[in-house]
Amino acid sequence: MTGYGQATHEDEHLRIYAEVKTINAKHADVSLRLPRALAAYELAWRNQAIARLERGKMTLTVSYERKEASLPTTHINADRFKAYYQTLQGLAEAVGATTPALFQLALQGPEVITPTDPAAGTEAALPILEQVIREALAQCDQSRQTEGAALASQLRGARQNIQKGLTRIEELAPARGQAIQEKLRAGIEALVQEVDESRLAQELIYYLERLDIAEEQVRLAQHLAYFEEVMQGDQPAGKKLGFIAQEMGREINTIGSKANDAAIQREVVLMKDELEKIKEQLQNIL
Repeated sequence: MTGYGQATHEDEHLRIYAEVKTINAKHADVSLRLPRALAAYELAWRNQAIARLERGKMTLTVSYERKEASLPTTHINADRFKAYYQTLQGLAEAVGATTPALFQLALQGPEVITPTDPAAGTEAALPILEQVIREALAQCDQSRQTEGAALASQLRGARQNIQKGLTRIEELAPARGQAIQEKLRAGIEALVQEVDESRLAQELIYYLERLDIAEEQVRLAQHLAYFEEVMQGDQPAGKKLGFIAQEMGREINTIGSKANDAAIQREVVLMKDELEKIKEQLQNIL
């Protein structure tokens, strides 16, 4: 299910921004985009995203900026620099060499200039960082719930259309039965001159039982009712609704194969179309 959320924090020391995007996927797949200074928290925030959003392809982007303009990006070891300089100066004096580049040489000595630890100071900002991430995740979750409500409306609409098709089939069924009987009788009478009524009745019963769709109608009605019941529950129901949709499809297909009636076949086609809409939307539901 698609979703989006973002949150920010800014004060005189920090500027923090978190953004969460999700698209539908069968399993949880989290991609984090973090500054190098925050790499140590990747696993914890990955688990936090899964705990809140459960499933989907998620992208969590976090930017973190410390505003202190005077904060150096490198560290200079003054004592080591002085030691290099004095040593080089002594060597130059010992051999009578000139020393115009002595300062630069000492500055380039091993471990005189080292990068500042990018993670320095992040521990103090960690509570704020996590709060911003929680807010972004919550906003994303809310956007998915809003989309979920729209999907639920679409699912109910498709389910109601299947229910209407079933109702029309129930209305057509009596006339269909009578038409089948008349068709069978006419066919038999065209083949034989004298009809044994008792034998004809047995054959009619046999064929009508094979073509009877009453049980399928009952089961389909039960599946439709259960589908609505599961939708009204509070627990994630995507998989369960998918199983129910499969059973609905089985009953609709059986009705279609047994129908032997153009009007009923037309309703079956319409119900299959609505069922495909349901199956497509269920891919976006937990």
